[in-house]
Amino acid sequence: MDGELFPRERTMIAPGAVHVPDWLAPGRQGELLAACRAWARPPAGLRTVRTPGGGVMTARQVCLGLHWYPYGYARTAVDGDGEPVKPMPPWLAELGREAVAAAYGTPPEPGPGAGYDIAPGVAYDIAPAAAYDIALINFYDGDSRMGMHRDAEERSTAPVVSLSLGDTCVFRFGNTASRGRPYRDVELRSGDLFVFGGPSRSAYHGVPKVLPGTGPRELGLTGRLNITLRVGGLG
Repeated sequence: MDGELFPRERTMIAPGAVHVPDWLAPGRQGELLAACRAWARPPAGLRTVRTPGGGVMTARQVCLGLHWYPYGYARTAVDGDGEPVKPMPPWLAELGREAVAAAYGTPPEPGPGAGYDIAPGVAYDIAPAAAYDIALINFYDGDSRMGMHRDAEERSTAPVVSLSLGDTCVFRFGNTASRGRPYRDVELRSGDLFVFGGPSRSAYHGVPKVLPGTGPRELGLTGRLNITLRVGGLG
């Protein structure tokens, strides 16, 4: 946001969970938005997600690499038009690797005791061993929400990478035991990066609120896009 008294700084929200403000430059945001618009078109395009209990997610979604549905993965849009899912672009997989490096720092040298310093005096082997091969792109309009949930359908424990475009949201990052407290609310703006791995990989998280009209005008997006990158480890 222009004219802020204090610049927003990289913050460790919990061990292994890091918020990096303004990581995507405006030009890169525009490129990513254009790509999202292309991915959202049929076949296997943007769809409404329905849960087995009959609920409807207010954020609409499109997937790359593998298609997520409640609660698993498939190679076709099994709860959409049934078409094969679009491939994961190599450049987007590389963006995931760059995001992890930006959140945690330079990958450590291998050897006894090697690991990222995710908390004072705590080292953790948190580097993804495989390439990012799944992307979930969620579109939120002003009334959309996302309940507290865990990303639990992957076999890999590689960090989850989250990129924000458009309107600001309140991102609620919780604990690994329950959907309730303790949790911490973080404001994610257009261009922000959030990475969570290590001991926070299975933490509950959600989006209780989107703030309409807060996105950068030059981006030309009404609403919010969230691009979540994951390593499936599913073969």
